[in-house]
Amino acid sequence: MTTVAAYAAPAAKAPLERTTIERREVGAADVLIDIKFAGICHSDIHQAREGWGEAIFPMVPGHEIAGIVSEVGSGVTKYKVGDRVGVGCMVDSCRECDNCKAGLEQYCTGGGMTGTYNAVGKDGEPTYGGYSEKIVVDENYVVRIPDGLSLDVAAPLLCAGITTYSPLKHWNAGPGKKVAVLGMGGLGHMGVKIAHALGAEVTVLSQSLRKKDDGLKLGADHYYATSDPKTFEELRGTFDVILSTVSAPLDLDAYLSLLRTDGAFVNVGAPEEPVRLNLFSVIGGRKTLAGSGIGGIRETQEMLDFCAEHGFGAEIELISASEINDAYERVLASDVRYRFVIDTATI
Repeated sequence: MTTVAAYAAPAAKAPLERTTIERREVGAADVLIDIKFAGICHSDIHQAREGWGEAIFPMVPGHEIAGIVSEVGSGVTKYKVGDRVGVGCMVDSCRECDNCKAGLEQYCTGGGMTGTYNAVGKDGEPTYGGYSEKIVVDENYVVRIPDGLSLDVAAPLLCAGITTYSPLKHWNAGPGKKVAVLGMGGLGHMGVKIAHALGAEVTVLSQSLRKKDDGLKLGADHYYATSDPKTFEELRGTFDVILSTVSAPLDLDAYLSLLRTDGAFVNVGAPEEPVRLNLFSVIGGRKTLAGSGIGGIRETQEMLDFCAEHGFGAEIELISASEINDAYERVLASDVRYRFVIDTATI
């Protein structure tokens, strides 16, 4: 076991504080990663504050991890010391179910994927995430960060990037398709970049026009305020896909009215409260109300390569570890453009 410094929530809703944790010894299939940067995802806040239900404490959040391989196990074939790598939202799965074999480990039916944090590994020990100096991960759940991406802007791609890339690819966003991205935050800004790079006509739907200039600069063709009732009149029946990145309850019936026949409203933001729906909103127009969770390991690598090929990472604000609690409050206040990333050297 190796002792490393980390930032952890000691209890639900408690401020995160510096502590030490134990990392397992490097096994035959394991990679030891010196973490350089760790993104702050809204999911970290939901879980550290037990907004999604019972959680495991103390909790070291962080599933947007970028770093350098510093040791490999005797059986590792994919990585070597010095490689630039990343770890996303999962560090294991059953590997035997149909979904795992199909590269959809995030939908593992053999007990579910093992989260990078707030989960229990096969060894019976809790998993701890990226707000730490080092992490040990099975090589099969590690991805390679292309040389064209700097590690700091690559870190958020391990969640925000794949969470938007996967549904955009699945619902065929591309030339000739009209895609709306609902919410212009950590997830939404990546949705705009990726949908634009895929060749779709991109519209941002945001509460206000405050971030309009940013949205257009990142690749949006149009930008509308959802606080304006005229938006829903003007855009009725417009979109092939609406990607919802917001984590607050929505008037789903109003947003479903913006879809074309056979359009899909895809949720990647996860509100803590239930939402209401009139089923006639999907029956009329043969519309789909769907959800999507991150992506598999192969698809995550594909996404990283895609972003490198198109020359973009996340838009970030680099912070020190001592600023994590303030950053949480700023995320809740939508006061970040567009992803906080922790410089783990400050831990």
